[in-house]
Amino acid sequence: MMKLNKTLLVLATIACSSGVMAEEAKVFGGTLGGKLTIASDYVFRGESETMDGDVPAIQGTLSWSNDAGWYAGFFGSNIKFADPNLEVVTGPFIGKAGEFGESGFTYDVMVFSYLYPGASYSNYTELWLKVGRQFGQLNMQLEVTPTLDDWFGVAGWQGVNYAIHPSYSFDNGVQLSGSVGYQDLDGEGAEGWGHWNLGVSKSWAGYTLDLRYHGSTVDTDHKVYGTQTEIFDDRFVVGISKAF
Repeated sequence: MMKLNKTLLVLATIACSSGVMAEEAKVFGGTLGGKLTIASDYVFRGESETMDGDVPAIQGTLSWSNDAGWYAGFFGSNIKFADPNLEVVTGPFIGKAGEFGESGFTYDVMVFSYLYPGASYSNYTELWLKVGRQFGQLNMQLEVTPTLDDWFGVAGWQGVNYAIHPSYSFDNGVQLSGSVGYQDLDGEGAEGWGHWNLGVSKSWAGYTLDLRYHGSTVDTDHKVYGTQTEIFDDRFVVGISKAF
């Protein structure tokens, strides 16, 4: 618990200090930014990362970006699983975003590593590939995200997440957004699952309040999670974040 508290304190300090650094100067030709989030749960592709919402999630992100579209950063959050060694997930990432000429279609390519201090046997990396298009106030994103090594450290397991992310921004600043996806999982004893979410958010003075409903197709017959379906139960999650 002491190790977890220290990690969360570092995340909060990094996220808060990033705003000061971004205002003071350019860093390696780009700028620094950050975000701190507190939420009732941390749901990732339909799965509660905090043991069915047993503890709230505190998350921090520090990122760097430049005018050419390159970016890099570090994400961190507390987590809770049946494995007591899984207390924190950290995520260094690097990527490139931009537009295909003047077509209006955007792209985002990112390498993201999931690193678990104290449980390195679960480490793995994904390649996030996104293509998007703005249609007035409606934005559509298509995601294809394969693993680059063994999924969650399980030998021989490979995954690809397919998802569509629509969002609509109203004139009053309210945004309606969601996603529908399928986490494909291949390997001996593996099985994929569908997942979705729908939520509404509102930003003001750098703060964003988000209320979201999450669901999945996991049931008691699932090969991987059939004995722990509670972490895939449908649920509402409320969170508030501050950008710096």
